[in-house]
Amino acid sequence: MHGTVAAAVDAAGPQVWEDMTVEVALSVMAAARTGRLIVCDEDGLCTGLVTRAGLTAARDGFGYTDRIRLRDIAGVIGPSPRR
Repeated sequence: MHGTVAAAVDAAGPQVWEDMTVEVALSVMAAARTGRLIVCDEDGLCTGLVTRAGLTAARDGFGYTDRIRLRDIAGVIGPSPRR
């Protein structure tokens, strides 16, 4: 394996919290000009990865509201790059 875990995390994108809303996460992606974000729990541990496509699909899905948080859409969060 080439590189370090830190390099893999840096390559994955900025870190966000599980309690962040989908709308805010999409805004962070746009501001960071990235297509993915690392999701962390309240202890700062990396729990997964979300992509713009996954968040957009969740936002466009049935029953979506602007109060939906990343932890509420676990099916969209992919495996953590630290695993």
